[in-house]
Amino acid sequence: MMAVSPRYARLAWGTLAFNLLVILWGGVVRATGSGAGCGGHWPLCNGEVVPPAPAVATLIEYSHRLTSGVALLLVAALVVGAWRGYPRGHRVRLGAALSGVFIITEALVGAGLVLLDLVAQNTSAARGYWVAGHLANTFVLVGVLTLTAWWASGGVPVRLTHQGGRVLMLVFALVGVLVLGMTGAVTALGDTLFPATSLATAEAQTFSRAAHIFVRLRLWHPVLAVAFGIALLGVVRVLAATRRGQFTATLAPAVIGLYLLQLLLGVLNVALLAPLAVQLAHLFVADLVWIALVLFTADALGTETQPSGAGHLSASGAKGRAG
Repeated sequence: MMAVSPRYARLAWGTLAFNLLVILWGGVVRATGSGAGCGGHWPLCNGEVVPPAPAVATLIEYSHRLTSGVALLLVAALVVGAWRGYPRGHRVRLGAALSGVFIITEALVGAGLVLLDLVAQNTSAARGYWVAGHLANTFVLVGVLTLTAWWASGGVPVRLTHQGGRVLMLVFALVGVLVLGMTGAVTALGDTLFPATSLATAEAQTFSRAAHIFVRLRLWHPVLAVAFGIALLGVVRVLAATRRGQFTATLAPAVIGLYLLQLLLGVLNVALLAPLAVQLAHLFVADLVWIALVLFTADALGTETQPSGAGHLSASGAKGRAG
């Protein structure tokens, strides 16, 4: 087994961090209604490679496409580096390959939203499904990028056999956070399409029989978040008590603390009528919860002993994980 490559690990953590910035800028695109800033064209913007005299919405959408292109190049570098620096069958190769697959599907889903005109003021149910699917693909992409960086930093392989009920509990936790994120994405879309001018107006919209499904999720998303949070707390505490992984006990409070912060931001989002800054903070912490849970899962299901020569997590890997 080859030693950890600090240079590749830094690239992997850096690629993950850059993708988080792209995701946040995508949140700006959605919240400002700028998804149609480049018209119905993709990958061109209003039929041009570089749009002349662009409007604000065009600048926001066009810059999102440019940063997404940089993210694609970074993932391509991950794939090339994995094939050049790691042997056949190595887990880093697997993580990099999956990252390559899901960065491509991420681009295709984004293209579909534009080409099918599921942007701007479109309130169709189809848009809700696409937005939820977009979030799911984004989370999977972030998850495999996290695993690539973790393994490149010396994280041990995941073992799914002879784990008792741990696998089922962690699958429940991962799927729960994924579903919660999907409902949150559609709820945020509803806040953009059906903005409320006061808490009274928001309440009237939410409980109206004629309310759009995107608006009714303002009630069900937080209810689901609280109910699932209780279940997640139980899962994490049970698994942390087994202390199977080298970092499981350390990651457990990170998962719970970030989740509680996410709930607080959700309350602020409702109370303040979803201002852009709080929406972005809510989205960012949601990504951090997912990353922490993926790392917790990988460590909790990791082999009990470190493979010979793999070493501990490099300093760059630890820094990336903390960020």
